[in-house]
Amino acid sequence: MPVFKTPFNGYSVRFSPFYESRLAVATAQNFGILGNGRVHVIDLAPTGPVINELIAFDTADGVYDVAWSESHDSVLVAAIADGSIKVYDTALPPQSNPVRSLKEHAREVHGLDYNPTRRDSFLSASWDDSVKLWTLDRPVSLRTFREHAYCVYSVAWNPKHADVFASASGDCTVRIWDVREPGSTMVIPGHEHEILSCDWNKYDECLIATASVDKSIKIWDVRNYRVPVSVLNGHGYAVKKVKFSPHRRNLLVSCSYDMTVCLWDFMVEDALVGRHDHHTEFAVGVDLSVLVDGLMASTGWDELVYVWQQGMDPRAS
Repeated sequence: MPVFKTPFNGYSVRFSPFYESRLAVATAQNFGILGNGRVHVIDLAPTGPVINELIAFDTADGVYDVAWSESHDSVLVAAIADGSIKVYDTALPPQSNPVRSLKEHAREVHGLDYNPTRRDSFLSASWDDSVKLWTLDRPVSLRTFREHAYCVYSVAWNPKHADVFASASGDCTVRIWDVREPGSTMVIPGHEHEILSCDWNKYDECLIATASVDKSIKIWDVRNYRVPVSVLNGHGYAVKKVKFSPHRRNLLVSCSYDMTVCLWDFMVEDALVGRHDHHTEFAVGVDLSVLVDGLMASTGWDELVYVWQQGMDPRAS
């Protein structure tokens, strides 16, 4: 399957919700510690295992995450290490981009998520311990959510409820929020170590997955979150990202500082159903295509982006 080489270290990869062959990749120089960044928009060639770069956008600081607009097929937002969010339009040349820069966070922006149901707004998670709600037609955020006691690494909209989202933090909790309420509606003390990622199940709006520095992934039912529905052990180091499948209720994918990408079925006893060790550095970004069942992508600090079909070897050409 095709591989794309990035000049900098990969941080995040996202499939377009409009074009089945298009992805965006967030990268940062020097492992994101200091230096420039670049957003790559890439296309899978219709013939053969080739990835072509459509356009790239350079930044003065590292890029930690990207999210595609759910309403404009050429627009994406990027989370920047200087605390800003850059808005890019692939229909315009690089010199006309970014079309907007939103700067409110006091520290690095680490996570983004576009609202898949309302499609007009997105969330940003920052190391300044806050989450912000934005729309592209306003230069300032609509609202700031401040309850976490440490960095917020990840945010995820609920796929069924347009006003509900979750945030994962280094304070070892996941908080559930409703934008119509003044504060968070639920606090899940999910792990004893930092929580780096969270994602909602796409078929059961009450199920949420959390991924932690403690090397585990836990599945929670928000109707009764005292005990997790499932605990998935198998990674050797911190789990950086977790994503539920858009096509199969019980399937989720994760990537880890142990350099692997794992597939899980959380409803069976032997939950680990696939492990890929194609990366040679920390595997930090993973995604599943909404448009093509089983199509997956990952990126890592080895400066590579892999795209492959579930059941295949990512390295197979």
